[in-house]
Amino acid sequence: MSALGRRVVAGAIALALMVALGGCVQRSGEWADAEYRIAGGGPTGVYYAYGSGLASELSESLDVRMTAQETAGSVDNLLRVGSGESLLGFAQGDAAADAVAGVGAFDQPLRVEALARLYDEYVHVVVREDSDVETIADLAGKTVSLGAENSGVNVIAARVLDAAGVQASSVQDPQLDLAGSIRAMERAEIDGFFWVGGIPTPGIADLAATLPVRLLPIEQSWVNHVNEQYSDAYRPSDFPVGLYGLEESEPTMAVPNYLVTSSETPDGVVRDVLQGLFDARTRLGLEVPAAALLDRRQAIFTGPVALHPGAIEFYRELRD
Repeated sequence: MSALGRRVVAGAIALALMVALGGCVQRSGEWADAEYRIAGGGPTGVYYAYGSGLASELSESLDVRMTAQETAGSVDNLLRVGSGESLLGFAQGDAAADAVAGVGAFDQPLRVEALARLYDEYVHVVVREDSDVETIADLAGKTVSLGAENSGVNVIAARVLDAAGVQASSVQDPQLDLAGSIRAMERAEIDGFFWVGGIPTPGIADLAATLPVRLLPIEQSWVNHVNEQYSDAYRPSDFPVGLYGLEESEPTMAVPNYLVTSSETPDGVVRDVLQGLFDARTRLGLEVPAAALLDRRQAIFTGPVALHPGAIEFYRELRD
């Protein structure tokens, strides 16, 4: 057999082995024989969809057992990661900043660190298209879900209301998650709801397809006020025309989203997760558009949450 023929046969054998092994790659020896969890969010949000896809990808590529958890959102995710219940979790940058500082919803600092800045999330304030509510100031005295307890939505909603001069106590808040808010709006049980997530958020897109909705504007001066009062994690942004059926863009507030883990997570595990995350970016993006926004140049900007040492090693190797 010629040298070329031997190389072709060797390549075919290697390919067959990869298929037989389910596409697994060499992983660090720091993984335990355990079931790992990714703290996601509600079933109709981007967090859960992203987490489910990532869990499936890592389970196959690393030959580990990993599943996504339904949770209340960022604060809940950070608590789960900090306690060791979950290996990974999604968290808004503002909630993560509070967690490492031990302020706001956190009684003491959590030992959590970041793997990557994933994408930006957008603050949605959703009302029915035929609603008489035109501005956030009009929400006073209304029934408005400010997000589930222990969610990042709840954190931001209170800050936006304060910036707009509306006391959170002036609204009747049923504390619903996204799925509950959508059901309540369909039944006309609430006047509006807050949500913070990637765009498009699947549940809101599905709602808008059957019930016309509007998004209330969040002015830049309010964004500046929130930044001055808290972690300077926010930036002004806009919802594009066409999103959720919008006929014109609306100003809003964006906040970065991080993938986090415990400070105790072994460096090798973190490197493996990041390799799997970047390798699966295109595939994940087919189902979760926000996943396609992962950028290795922007991923390192997670301040004031520190990058995990394993993440620092990973990004240095990418640069080299």
